[in-house]
Amino acid sequence: MITVHHLNNSRSQRILWLLEELGVDYQIKRYERDPKTMLAPPELRAVHPLGKSPVVTDGDLTLAESGAIIDYLANRYGPHLLPPADSPERLRCNYWLHYAEGSAMPPLLLKLVFDKLESSPMPFFVKPVARGIAQKVKNAFVAPQLKLHLDYLEGELGERTWFAGEAFSAADIQLSFPLEAAAARAGLDASRPRLSAFLERIHARPAYQRALEKGGEYAYAK
Repeated sequence: MITVHHLNNSRSQRILWLLEELGVDYQIKRYERDPKTMLAPPELRAVHPLGKSPVVTDGDLTLAESGAIIDYLANRYGPHLLPPADSPERLRCNYWLHYAEGSAMPPLLLKLVFDKLESSPMPFFVKPVARGIAQKVKNAFVAPQLKLHLDYLEGELGERTWFAGEAFSAADIQLSFPLEAAAARAGLDASRPRLSAFLERIHARPAYQRALEKGGEYAYAK
């Protein structure tokens, strides 16, 4: 039996969605973030040394990292979510599995960190300096990087219906989280109609809706 070690409001939601698309049996072990730090609880370290989610166990296998998990599950249980081997679409699919976390997520995480720095309580004499640094980094580096990536992704959907090609694939599941995060906190809106339409299409999928029902509250689906 596949077990998804599921953290609320995290990347593990897309693993539940993938499993619903695959139609395979699985169970969920739930974990809740610390309400103050928003970090995963230490219990997750008993499953994987990094103590992060998602983590999937399948028999004797314990696997972390969304891209590796999606690649493993799609290859083993649902090749229909992967384009044909040695095709241009398969190469694009593999590319997006790596791009989502390796390129798209870092500027989103930086924005989250510097947004929190601006709003965190601190001594009054430090606050102007900290906020000034945070705003300078966001304006000089983070915002241009976010625009670069969102423009790139918008352009990619101008060339094909889905990210790997004309068929829905595992690549679209992997890219869902950075795009949902961008819509929540990084300015992805109707000014990029293809990406907005992509989010509407995936949110309307029955498997996505079933995953939401099983996974619980997930702020990024709004």
